Amino acid sequence: MSMKAYAAGLAATFTLLSASSALAQTQIDWWHAMTGANNEVVDTLAKEFNESQSDYKVVPVFKGTYPETLNAGIAAFRASQAPHIIQVFDVGTGVMMAAEGAVKPVAEILSMGGTEFDKSQYLAGIAAYYSRPDGTMLSFPYNSSSPILYYNKDIFEEAGLDPENPPATWPEVFDAARKIKESGAAPCGLTSTWLTWIGLENFAAWNNLQYGTNENGLAGTDVELKINEGQFVTHFQNIADLAKDDTFRYGGRTSEAKQLFLSGECAILTESSGGLGDVLNSGINYGLGQLPYYPEAEGAPQNTIPGGASLWVFEGKSDEEYAGVAAFFEFLSQTEIQSRLHQVSGYLPVTMAAYEATKESGFYEENPGREIPITQMMGKEPTENSRGVRLVNLPQVRDIQNEEFEKMLAGEQDAQTALDNAVERANAAIQEAIGN
Repeated sequence: MSMKAYAAGLAATFTLLSASSALAQTQIDWWHAMTGANNEVVDTLAKEFNESQSDYKVVPVFKGTYPETLNAGIAAFRASQAPHIIQVFDVGTGVMMAAEGAVKPVAEILSMGGTEFDKSQYLAGIAAYYSRPDGTMLSFPYNSSSPILYYNKDIFEEAGLDPENPPATWPEVFDAARKIKESGAAPCGLTSTWLTWIGLENFAAWNNLQYGTNENGLAGTDVELKINEGQFVTHFQNIADLAKDDTFRYGGRTSEAKQLFLSGECAILTESSGGLGDVLNSGINYGLGQLPYYPEAEGAPQNTIPGGASLWVFEGKSDEEYAGVAAFFEFLSQTEIQSRLHQVSGYLPVTMAAYEATKESGFYEENPGREIPITQMMGKEPTENSRGVRLVNLPQVRDIQNEEFEKMLAGEQDAQTALDNAVERANAAIQEAIGN
């Protein structure tokens, strides 16, 4: 045989072996809702896992916004075409918990992969939010976040404000927003993403206020909302008043308002810590502060509650596929991976080891403000008001609340009317959802 023929035969053999190896891989489909810088992180993690071993291949698929991804997953499960893993935002936790027979607990998945599940490895507040009352963790906390304050240092300086001293309370935020608008330093002083998650759910927890009965739904599904009282009304009337002359500018129901900050239109933004990646990429001279609170609220500031999303696993897959999911979750749990994910994205490290490693590396000293999301969540023992919100139809309830806020911000109703309507409509929807 000539050397040329031998080389050709050898190349063909290698091609066949490579094809055979690829066919032997078990594919794991991962549906997610990450965009921008966070989408790049998803793709990188999948690529690194796939290159770290040859048995499994994780294929990430973007399915739209958080609500769109959740709806797509539910529809796919009903059609027996569900992915292995789906990223579900915090608001969908109650929906997934109520989906009997649709999901397999992550604790069980890890055990199937030969890993002894130890919940104490994870940040307590995050693990508790994604667990049953008996402590069984149901989903893997992939990208947990806490709402914080972002501000544009250049605009602060132009408006005569201290660029190294972010406002800590809501009255201070409102005063700063007015000075920015009046000085002409920016067209808008203040905006916020997620008025429901930040302005209601975390507002209640951070100010130690009752969001709803039955411990905000954690102690039972029969819940009545209490958001049309006291400080809630005061807060949203303040925002409505600022919106009259565009000192507060509304961006949308989810994360759309972040673009108002990135473009320089608005100088102050309350947003998820998970939005940091896009802020970093923008090149803005930004600063970070804790989520504002009302000084007259008893016990404030208390603690924030997790946002972001977790990874749920659907039922109906083979043991080999579940072994692949377990291997991927073990990969994501590595201290090196969690530390990097936290540092490049702004999301919280979900394991204590990753948090300690990040702290010991000097990262927080070199990057002021980056520890704020963690200390906000872990600073105090949670109360009945601050452990979280869990409703069987929280996505629907948020839609109702947003509809009333939008009427308020358009000047069609005041804050008391908006919140009264939101409570009446949401309570009826909750009763319908639980079958009463």
